[in-house]
Amino acid sequence: MMPKKVKFRKWHRMRENPKKAHVATRGNSLDFGSFGLVAQETKEVWANQIEAARKTMARFTNNAGKIWIRIFTDMPITQKPAEVGMGKGKGDPVGFVYRVRPGNVLFEVDGLDEATSREALRKGGSKLPVKIKIIKR
Repeated sequence: MMPKKVKFRKWHRMRENPKKAHVATRGNSLDFGSFGLVAQETKEVWANQIEAARKTMARFTNNAGKIWIRIFTDMPITQKPAEVGMGKGKGDPVGFVYRVRPGNVLFEVDGLDEATSREALRKGGSKLPVKIKIIKR
């Protein structure tokens, strides 16, 4: 999961106060499915973590029902090589992340019974670095 094209290769790190709970004001309600996976804390979710969660849910449901991914990784993260001194510029892009906030709906599921939906979302949520909650429409 990465953008097809970006205007700038490198972004600033975005200062954020960890003591304040910046709750999500957009993307915080179920719009497509009957059950959803909601974040409970602020973290950065990498593209490979989202893909691992999606694969786990799809495998558990045997590709029955429908799964929506409500987040997209669009923020590039850079990293300097090992054993490089301080200074000498910003590192090269290594991947993309999405900054999840409390209240963000990460995944939605529909077309399955309640027990299967909840278990699929629980297994998918275990692949993510955030505390999660499963909600129902």
